[in-house]
Amino acid sequence: MTLDEALAQCPVIAILRGVRPDEVLDHAQILFDAGLRAIEVPLNSPEPLVSIGMLAKAFGETCVCGAGTVLTPAEVKSVADVGGKLIVSPNTDEKVIYETLRLGLWSAPGVGTATEAFTAVHAGAKHLKLFPAASYGPNHIKQLKAVLPAHVMVLAVGGVGPADMETWWQSGARGFGLGSEIYKVGQSLEETREKAAKVVKVISLLTH
Repeated sequence: MTLDEALAQCPVIAILRGVRPDEVLDHAQILFDAGLRAIEVPLNSPEPLVSIGMLAKAFGETCVCGAGTVLTPAEVKSVADVGGKLIVSPNTDEKVIYETLRLGLWSAPGVGTATEAFTAVHAGAKHLKLFPAASYGPNHIKQLKAVLPAHVMVLAVGGVGPADMETWWQSGARGFGLGSEIYKVGQSLEETREKAAKVVKVISLLTH
């Protein structure tokens, strides 16, 4: 499954920041059952590569799993080595993007300005993560989309949740990265199920 295919089914990347290997599969299964098809485990989580490897093995080609907060080419390689397919960063680093694409993984670098966005696009990225989205606001995406190539997808990440996803969507965002709106450290499986259902309900209204 490509990242485009995953986001076509549900345009949300679930960010499981702080998740532990002994609980990651249970939460991921709930997200998958709700309809989400993209999951990232930030590298500042406990034993992130263990969790990513478990996700890759469990979900194979049915869900795009990988890492967030990826800052160096070496980290990209370590994610690839355990089977991760998705590389998400808070910043734009051409070397990270090049390594991601060289290894056949999906790149979603963080951008803020038009300069960063075009730097990422010229490096080969097709999915840009506006981060932190709440600091820029929906109109920022609208203005960026006016000048970016049509094939580039902009995802709103950081301070975005179900309550304001419609506004972002209308402004041109075609995907979201959700952290605490999907998962917080220590939350129960039932809480994950409730949050996922809420997100998917909003997404279904936006995409149908």
